[in-house]
Amino acid sequence: MNPILSLIVRSFVAIPITVLTWLVCFIPLGQGFWASTFFAILGGILTHVILAFFQNSRFLKKHQLSRKEYRYILKNLSEAKRKINRLNKNLFSIHDLSSVKQRIDILRITKKIQKMTMKEPKRFYQAEQFYFSHLDSVVELTEKYSFLSSQPKQNMEIGQSLIETRRTLNELTKVLEEDLYHVISDDIDTLNFEIDVAKHSINKQKDAKFPEENRWKK
Repeated sequence: MNPILSLIVRSFVAIPITVLTWLVCFIPLGQGFWASTFFAILGGILTHVILAFFQNSRFLKKHQLSRKEYRYILKNLSEAKRKINRLNKNLFSIHDLSSVKQRIDILRITKKIQKMTMKEPKRFYQAEQFYFSHLDSVVELTEKYSFLSSQPKQNMEIGQSLIETRRTLNELTKVLEEDLYHVISDDIDTLNFEIDVAKHSINKQKDAKFPEENRWKK
């Protein structure tokens, strides 16, 4: 649920109701200026609250989530956002040109998973390994890599650690790709099913259009 869009919709409805409430209270009902203003503001606030409740209920029903589940997911997504910000900072503080593509891939995949989960919270359950394990690992490794690569004097031990860290990050990138694939696995299954249905429909139309030709082919 886009909070900005939801706020705009609520405001679009609440503002006219606030103005209308003020006019009704001030003119037909004969309330004073401040009394009319109070009731108008109260009406606007109530409109916001009621619309927010219905928007949330509709969103949760659409994604088949309880309020408790949604709060749990939002809490974890908020923590993940902070970790991804740390990851972003770490990756951009590394000046090693040989690992640019790897770093771009890591950031692209992590942001893609987060964006998809924010849009469809139920996907969180398909990405639990990412949120509870793999994201932490990649953040810690990039912090280590950033720290070691920033040292003014590099010795053999630091160089070996950097090589090992790059190798591990490469393996983790593959794990993150698997996380992303797992998140979209249902979409892939649905797409394959729709393709099969479409092919069946096309073949059925061909059989109906050219029955003799298809009989000879068989």
